[in-house]
Order: sequence, then C-alpha cells, then structure tokens
Amino acid sequence: MIAETNQNDHVQASPDNAAALQNETETCEAGCSERHSHHSQQTKNNLITRLNRIEGQIRGIKGLIERDTYCDDVLNQIAAIQAALNGVGKLLLENHMRSCVVERIESGDHAVIDELLVTVKKLMK
Repeated sequence: MIAETNQNDHVQASPDNAAALQNETETCEAGCSERHSHHSQQTKNNLITRLNRIEGQIRGIKGLIERDTYCDDVLNQIAAIQAALNGVGKLLLENHMRSCVVERIESGDHAVIDELLVTVKKLMK
C-alpha cells in the first residue's frame, strides 16, 4: 500500500520558526536577467524528499491500477498525492514570497505583485 502523506507537512510562519525560515532563505537575484532558483540547500533537500515520495506514490497508483484495485482506494491515493503536491507548492510559494518578492518590492519593482497574483491564481485552480 502507498504511504499516506501528511497534509500538514509544510512550513508555517510562526514566531518559533520565523528565525529558522529567515536563515534558510537565500537572497534572490532580483537584478539578473535570467530567472533561477534561490533556495537554500535545506529547502532543496526538503523539496526533493517530498517529490521523491510523490514519485513513489504515483508508481504505487500505477501498480494499484494494474492489480485492478478497487476504484475508491485508488482515488484516495490520488487525493493524497494532490495534497502532497499542494504542500510542495505552498512551501515554494512561501519561500518565494519571503525572498524574491520582498527583495523586488524593496528595489521598487512592483510588477512582481502582478506576477505573484497570476501564480497564486494558478495554484488555486
């Protein structure tokens, strides 16, 4: 059976972990013409671990379908994967807002707000 994901397995802003988030987030290269990742190694490792788990769950669903597993069981696993992907998206969004968005606003680039709104709308579909 596929391991269930913890839907609350994402970083939440709180006074206790605010300093840890601040230390973990690297600065954005706001002035460069190319866009690229700016995440700390700890964040990258966290994202890769989550994505590896999701990848395994997807392979597990394929196996469930091959073994003619009851549809409701397969659908529950799909829901777990969707929740896990949402967790990855939330983590990425939070780190993006705490670094790139803040830095670009501080440098006077308010176009980042429109960019962020488009991204959030896509995540909320």
